[in-house]
Amino acid sequence: MEVLVTGGMGYIGSHTCVQMIEAGFTPIIIDNLCNSKFVVLDRIEALTQVRPLFYQGDIRDESFLDHVFSQHNIQAVIHFAGLKAVGESVSQPLAYYDNNVTGSLVLVRAMCKAGVKSIIFSSSATVYGDPERVPITEESPIGATTNPYGRSKFMVEACLSDFFHAQPDWSVTLLRYFNPVGAHPSGTMGEDPNGLPNNLMPFIAQVAVGRREKLSVFGQDYPTVDGTGVRDYIHVMDLADGHLAALNAVGRQAGLHIYNLGTGNGASVLEMVDAFSKACGKSIPYEICPRRPGDIARCWAATAKAEKELGWKATRTIADMTADTWRWQSHHPQGYQSES
Repeated sequence: MEVLVTGGMGYIGSHTCVQMIEAGFTPIIIDNLCNSKFVVLDRIEALTQVRPLFYQGDIRDESFLDHVFSQHNIQAVIHFAGLKAVGESVSQPLAYYDNNVTGSLVLVRAMCKAGVKSIIFSSSATVYGDPERVPITEESPIGATTNPYGRSKFMVEACLSDFFHAQPDWSVTLLRYFNPVGAHPSGTMGEDPNGLPNNLMPFIAQVAVGRREKLSVFGQDYPTVDGTGVRDYIHVMDLADGHLAALNAVGRQAGLHIYNLGTGNGASVLEMVDAFSKACGKSIPYEICPRRPGDIARCWAATAKAEKELGWKATRTIADMTADTWRWQSHHPQGYQSES
C-alpha cells in the first residue's frame, strides 16, 4: 500500500517511515527540507534495505502535489509537514499560519482531485491549551490555545473536522501528540533541529555533547513537583508505532477519529535533566530563566482510547528515551550536518 508522507524526512516522519517499511507499507516522501536533511534518506535505507521515493517540494505548491499524486497509486496520507516551535511561533505567527494551515488546505484539495480519502494528521496536545485538569482526555475542551503553533494545529483540526462532516465517506484521523523525544535505538537517526533547539531533549543532548554551554530552564515557579514544567514525554518509536496502529485500525474506515498519543505520565524538566545525566554519565549544567511566553505548567495524556480502539500503548521508558537520545547525539555530535 502506497502512503504519501508529508514531512517524511523530519524527526517524527523519518522514524515513522522506518516502521512503515518494516510493516510492509510503501511510503512516498515529500519534504521541503526546511528543517530536515537529505542524508536521512540514506539512514532509512540502511535500516530497512529499502530506499523510499522522495520528492523535494512544498505542500503549499498545488501543482507539485498534483504531480506526485499522478505518479502513484496513493491510498492514504500521513501529514507531518509543518513548523513546530512554540517560541518561534510567537515571534513569527504568520509563517506558522501560512505553512501549517494553508499548506494543509492545499494538501486536502490535491487529495480531493486525486480521489484519496484517508488522512492522518500530525496534531498536538497544544490544542488543549492550559488544561483545567490532567490527565487530558480526547473529550477535554480544545481551542483555548496559548501560542500560534497550537492555534495553527487547532485551526487545521477544525478545517478537517468541518470537511469530514461535508464529506463523510472520508477517513480523517487526528493524532494529538504530547512531547516526542528519543531516537532510533540503532543510534543512526534522531532529532537534529536547525539552529538553537526549541525543545527540551535536543537542547539537553547538545549541552551533554559540548555544543551548548548550559540548558535554560524556563520558569521554576509553576505549581509542580519542583516548580518546573511537567510534560508527557513519549519515545519517537512509540509515536511511530502509533501512526501504524492508526493506519491499520481506522485509516481505511470512514469517520472522524481522534486520539491522544502519550504515555499517560508526566515528568518535570528537572526530572528529565536528572534522567539524562544518568544516561550520559555526566551532570548537565543549567540555569533558571523567566517563564517562556506560551508555556503551560503541566500536561499529560489519558491514553485509554488509543489503547482500546487502536490496540496501541506506549511501552518505552524515560530511561529508554534518554539512553537512545544520548546514543544518537554522542555518535553524531553535530547531528547530520557533517554528513549532508
